[in-house]
Amino acid sequence: MKRLSDFIVKKKFLVLIIGLILIVPALIGFISTKINYDILVYLPDEVETIKGEKILTDKFKLGSYAFVMINDKAPKDVLKVEKKIKRIKGVNRVISGDDLTGGVIPKSMIPNNLNKMLYNKNSTLVIVTFDKGASEDTTINAIRELRKIEHPDLISSMTCLVVDTMDISNSEIIIYILIAVVLCFITLTFTTESYFVPPLLLLNIGIAILYNFGTNIFLGQISYITKAIAAILQLGVTTDFSIFLYHKYESLKKKYSDNDEAMSEAIVSTSKSLIGSSLTTIAGFLALIFMTLTLGKDIGIVMAKGVLFGLLSVLTIFPALLLVFDKIIDKTTHKSYFPSFNKVKSFILNKRKLIVVLFLLLLIPAYIGNSNYKVYYKLDESLPNNLAFKTANKKLEKDFNIISPCIILIDKNLSQNKVKDLSNDLKNTDGIDLVLSPNEVVTTGIKDILPKELDILLNNDKYNLIIINSKYEVASNKLNSQVIKIDKLVKSYDKNSIVAGEGALMKDLVKIADHDFKAVSYASILVILVIMFFVLTSLSLPIILVIIIEFAIFLNMACAYYMGTTLPFIASIIVGTIQLGATIDYAILMSTRYIEERKKEKNKNKALKNTLDGVFTSIITSALCLFSATIGVGIFTKIDIIGSICVLLARGAIISMLTVLIILPNMLVIFDKFFIKKEGLK
Repeated sequence: MKRLSDFIVKKKFLVLIIGLILIVPALIGFISTKINYDILVYLPDEVETIKGEKILTDKFKLGSYAFVMINDKAPKDVLKVEKKIKRIKGVNRVISGDDLTGGVIPKSMIPNNLNKMLYNKNSTLVIVTFDKGASEDTTINAIRELRKIEHPDLISSMTCLVVDTMDISNSEIIIYILIAVVLCFITLTFTTESYFVPPLLLLNIGIAILYNFGTNIFLGQISYITKAIAAILQLGVTTDFSIFLYHKYESLKKKYSDNDEAMSEAIVSTSKSLIGSSLTTIAGFLALIFMTLTLGKDIGIVMAKGVLFGLLSVLTIFPALLLVFDKIIDKTTHKSYFPSFNKVKSFILNKRKLIVVLFLLLLIPAYIGNSNYKVYYKLDESLPNNLAFKTANKKLEKDFNIISPCIILIDKNLSQNKVKDLSNDLKNTDGIDLVLSPNEVVTTGIKDILPKELDILLNNDKYNLIIINSKYEVASNKLNSQVIKIDKLVKSYDKNSIVAGEGALMKDLVKIADHDFKAVSYASILVILVIMFFVLTSLSLPIILVIIIEFAIFLNMACAYYMGTTLPFIASIIVGTIQLGATIDYAILMSTRYIEERKKEKNKNKALKNTLDGVFTSIITSALCLFSATIGVGIFTKIDIIGSICVLLARGAIISMLTVLIILPNMLVIFDKFFIKKEGLK
């Protein structure tokens, strides 16, 4: 490491030039990386509903569709609108009641339930199907063109949800970063002693963020959630790396006459602790890979890369920046604005019994709250109510009673009698108000004169389709139970049948999310424990530290329960893991410093006082950086998934900080003999 540090300080201008040159390919990679706005595509391929979606897309061109409501137009005018829609690139079929009648068949010949679905007073429902899936670029562009033909408030589609999410996210992303940067700048001004260090520090992290986002191109695409939170998380989590190096450099400048020597020594002396600190953070993020929902892999890999790039930039680019601008830094020095916190430290040292009692008392409400906070799975609940797709969904429900349509794939060779029996059983299922099967179309006598747009629905070589509509809301407990019941019923007729559609997908999402929460929680704890066993060379100490941070996580999530906040499911899965990985460093810093002080002091209380004096400011600074990077975004954003994650992380940073500063010191003294004995101390 000494050779590398010497090279960095001697070739500081070369290091900066190389760093700036690498920004160019990073920008190209950043611009070229596709952003995905549909969470459902992260369901694993082996899930049956995903297999069904692929069959609908490949065999029927029904992977995505839209309901278009046309008001106060005569049949001929409806057909004119249809012609315009058909010319849109990416549109596969356009179907309406007027297509079925074609001016030849009276509406009375259309099955009654289908008639009710397609007509309502002065409104006509037009069904548009697309060549590609709901989140594909061609479908998104097709929806944008469709919205130019008909008012957005009259078009209901999963892709409309994707489009509106995309538009809000893209309009907010720059503001997210600006808010995070401004708040971090204010924090850094208080925690450093030069007005010029914060801009350099933020520049360094900005370069690391660009490197991280540029290399996302190798992943093919990332989620809009990852795009929104990765930059601010990287800023919040890695800022303290830079502060640590800066403070070390400033202290060594008093010892060495040459700044280059001081910086070289600063790099060497801080690299080991920074690498150890970053390992637990990286492990916390990589634990998200254990999620069955591959969104976890998306966020985990991007954030782990972010910490790695943050570490590398702190050990290379940041030292070069500090050396090049050293004179300006010295000229812009100011007195420390940070308080001493002597009264708080005195309370921690002198009120041990009270603190332990409070800790034990808080365990019960923390556990209860963490176990009972409410979670929602319906994706549109994370977005404002005034968006076009929400208005359209409400109108579709009110005028045409379409709430949760599903498509059932059954064997083409299933006899007509069995299809009829299945249809009747489905009609008798509570909550189902529409069942449209091939059998009904055949018995009405209109099969032979159906338009070609509908012909493929009835003449696939392997499957027939049954379309049903539920009165229950998507992602509700009632619909999830209903989908399970329908799946069991359908499989009693055809064991290879598949229930597909948004309702079925959301049911699988709920099931997978419950599994992922447990898997990720256990994986993150296990991985971080293993790393700390090697870093701290202790068996008992890592367990104590993880218990302390897990307690902080429980308190954080319990706040949602006691405040009556309903969280998006993805936030409940990932926040605990991120909080553990990002804030366990506070506990490691406190405990390692205590062990160092105990080697010098036989008196535990004296060692603890020296520990608090040494780490108090550093831990507060780290927590405030994460808080500053996330709180503004959490308050500002209109997307609740992003807002909830950021608010939880901001609150989690403060709770972890308080837990480590107040509770952990006393735990270290109480359990002193368990991890100090091997050091040969008494």
